[in-house]
Amino acid sequence: MDSKEPLVGIVMGSDSDWPLVQKACATLDGFGVPYETRVISAHRTPDVALEYSKSAESRGIKVIIAAAGGAAHLGGVLAAGTVLPVIGIPVAGGALNGLDALYATVQMPSGVPVATVAVGSAGPTNAALLAVQILGTSDANLRRRFHEHKEVLRKKVSAANDRIHRIED
Repeated sequence: MDSKEPLVGIVMGSDSDWPLVQKACATLDGFGVPYETRVISAHRTPDVALEYSKSAESRGIKVIIAAAGGAAHLGGVLAAGTVLPVIGIPVAGGALNGLDALYATVQMPSGVPVATVAVGSAGPTNAALLAVQILGTSDANLRRRFHEHKEVLRKKVSAANDRIHRIED
């Protein structure tokens, strides 16, 4: 989905990341947050990655989500070119099953932060939720909707507890 005025830029290093990234898109859709999606490689198209991040702020983007596996330099390259918050999703795969991507994403040098979420299926959802929280700092409607989201989570846990919890006499 490319909205007319996206607030979140979602960049993946390869189109093979798309099935995972769609979870972030679905989460943003659920909150009504407009976003754009791009495939940009930190290694094969570094000039495109830098241009994307340098132009993001002027195009109205407020948060960038970067999904990459392997060496996973995409989040860092994007963060190097912008003052916007960048959230990295380390993508599982390859010989190290995502551990290399996790290390590459969390081991950023001082001055170039990349927030990092989980490797695996929770990562894209959490990246989108973190983007919503960031946007919610200046959008009362999003903040209210996130409160509602947290209440839904609380009710799910309470219902699960009611089903499972037994007091032995």
